[in-house]
Amino acid sequence: MEKTSLTAQVREKAGKGVARGLRRNQMVPAVLYSHGKSTPIAMAYKEVAKILNAEGGEHALINLKLEGAKKAGDRMALIKDYQVDPISGSLMHVDLMEVAMNEKVKVQVAVHFIGASVGVKEGGILQTGQRQVEVECLPNKIPDAINMDISALKVNESLHVRDIKELEGVKILTDPDTTLVSIQPPMTDAKLEAMLAAAPAAETGEPEVVKKAAKEGEAEAAAPAAKGAAPKEGAAKDAPKKEAAPKK
Repeated sequence: MEKTSLTAQVREKAGKGVARGLRRNQMVPAVLYSHGKSTPIAMAYKEVAKILNAEGGEHALINLKLEGAKKAGDRMALIKDYQVDPISGSLMHVDLMEVAMNEKVKVQVAVHFIGASVGVKEGGILQTGQRQVEVECLPNKIPDAINMDISALKVNESLHVRDIKELEGVKILTDPDTTLVSIQPPMTDAKLEAMLAAAPAAETGEPEVVKKAAKEGEAEAAAPAAKGAAPKEGAAKDAPKKEAAPKK
């Protein structure tokens, strides 16, 4: 892994207002963590974006040059995490972790699949599983990515974490049985028809209306009430009309 240099300004103040002001000036608010302590810093937006957009940039080993205050000096750091605006996609905040070159670290490394699978050429479907694995190693041994050749992979075959070739000075911590990629057989027309035929047909017809049973005594009371409910002929005409309310 290649080292990259980055200049950062130590911030004396923190908060949302300060962070917004930094972003307006094309700076990224960040925090450097070291042995349980944190130092608020600010870095140039373009420089940080350039690192993150590079191959393996999320795990880049950064020679961080701190300027300002009593904490000025050089630090070796890794990008621990970063936040991106969900709408604009702009970089909002970065967390960095100070490291010692003689102390091992644990990081997530991307897995890349290279080559054209034999199974895919035969009509199989490429299905990817986990795309990252956790490794433990010294900071200068962190790989940009782990490449796996899938050109010999046939239908109904798969590659697991245990199939990753051994990397010098790198220990893989992810479960060896974790599936990384597999080639699934294509679905035939006969299988598709069998699945459709096995599906239960939707029942048609008018839904049955279930009436609530009347309580004892209610049925007898309901009968004479129903007989007297209908108005006599001409009753509606003889009823006096209510006067309309006066308009204001």
